[in-house]
Amino acid sequence: MILCCGEALIDMIPTPSNAGSDGFVPHSGGAVFNTAIALGRLGVQTGMLTGLSSDMFGQQLSEALKASHVDTSHVITSERPTTLAFVRLQDGHATYDFYDENTAGRMLTPQDLPDLSPEVSALYFGGISLACEPGANAYAALLEREGKNRAVMLDPNIRPQFIQDIQSYRGRLNRMMSAADILKVSDEDLNWIVPSPLSLNKKVELVIEMGPSAVILTRGGEGATGFLADGTEVTVPARRVEICDTVGAGDTFNAGFLAKLSELGALQKTNLRGVPLETVEQALEHGAKVAAVTVSRAGANPPWANEL
Repeated sequence: MILCCGEALIDMIPTPSNAGSDGFVPHSGGAVFNTAIALGRLGVQTGMLTGLSSDMFGQQLSEALKASHVDTSHVITSERPTTLAFVRLQDGHATYDFYDENTAGRMLTPQDLPDLSPEVSALYFGGISLACEPGANAYAALLEREGKNRAVMLDPNIRPQFIQDIQSYRGRLNRMMSAADILKVSDEDLNWIVPSPLSLNKKVELVIEMGPSAVILTRGGEGATGFLADGTEVTVPARRVEICDTVGAGDTFNAGFLAKLSELGALQKTNLRGVPLETVEQALEHGAKVAAVTVSRAGANPPWANEL
């Protein structure tokens, strides 16, 4: 099982109403939630570890996970409210205003974390759950506790507006990157992680020295490049489709990438250090294929396996 660890929230999407003005419709979302949903729909054994509310939105999120065949046995439920993200779409690109104080997801502590079942073979971390304390510290503690014997992929998906203590965030993120086997970053993420005039390739080299077996660098319409610890690299192009919006694109790319690694038997701690470049290329291509379906339709609506 791939266990996706991080935020599940409600995206409030502007939608035309009968009154003529836009209203907001609640859609299940969150970066890590989207990846879990996509993995479940691709037929991969998937679970989610997150904090969910017992309120109506938390129930909506739980039902959505189960509908996409995502195991919820590691979910921690409380009476705290659900995180809400009000979405503004401009030319298909989304910006967000978050309401996250004292929520079920954010207020997780290391003491809340459950024991992991033996079937959990890989861990996926990412999103705003790595920035918002105290939950961010809980996920870092989980990685430290459980990541030594399980494959780990990390996508920080950095949103500077969430970072209240940059020094604390950088320290935690550096520790998590050092413990990860696969680090996925956008060019914007990488420039934030390594704030210098160095080229992107040089910055990737610095990050690989921290410990990951592979770094995946995405550059929107320019495609994605996989860099391995032995210095080899491979680039795959983005799929050309008519874009509806980009909500959930990176999250479903990650799911496609992980799904193919799992299918090829490479998503094991012992296998990732020497993973063949051809395997990484196949996984990148599959990630691009899955993401292309998502951006061709509204919202974070990942494809089922039979739609590919």
